[in-house]
Amino acid sequence: MAYQYVAIEGPIGVGKTTVVERLGEKLEANTVLEDWATNPFLQPFYDGTDGAAFQTELFFLLLRYRQQQELVQRQLFAQATLCDYVFEKSRLFAYLNLDDSELMIYEKLFTLLSESVPTPDLVVYLQAPTEVLMKRVKTRGRKAEEHLSEEYLGEVNRAYNHYFFHYSATPLLVVNTNDVDFSKSSEDLDDLLRQIRSMGKGTQYYVPQGSA
Repeated sequence: MAYQYVAIEGPIGVGKTTVVERLGEKLEANTVLEDWATNPFLQPFYDGTDGAAFQTELFFLLLRYRQQQELVQRQLFAQATLCDYVFEKSRLFAYLNLDDSELMIYEKLFTLLSESVPTPDLVVYLQAPTEVLMKRVKTRGRKAEEHLSEEYLGEVNRAYNHYFFHYSATPLLVVNTNDVDFSKSSEDLDDLLRQIRSMGKGTQYYVPQGSA
């Protein structure tokens, strides 16, 4: 694979972790997966507990930072590395979930930490309509997401679309996942891999064959 460090991103439920796991197996690549289940504040956040949003976002920020620093220190970029998030995801969710006073503190910490975080060689943005995301979230049945509303998921989806519409930090492959399931279709996964390998500079858009 031409790119050594590829980040797969997208809103809640789009299937980014599945893509990283399956591509990682196919490429025998190192994988970095966000360990969302270790966040003790996520369930209270979805339940609407006061103060849980700030705790949730700080925990995720520090978790992602630690993972990224481990990559640098262990020099794992000597082999292909796939990650199921970009570090800037932390800021995106913070602006959705925190109030102004919390954001002021969060922004200072994010700015400090982000200076030493490695930049991916390529970002793959997985897209899907909110109603499709909601179906996928319900299908996977995570307990922490039982109270996840379609309204909130829609806000997350719009925030992602806005962020990547203006994204220019690295080459970007935008993938329409509306009618494709990378967890089941090996042909679609192989086709995605071909798209990744053929990526040049700038932004490219890709509709998998299964979406036709």
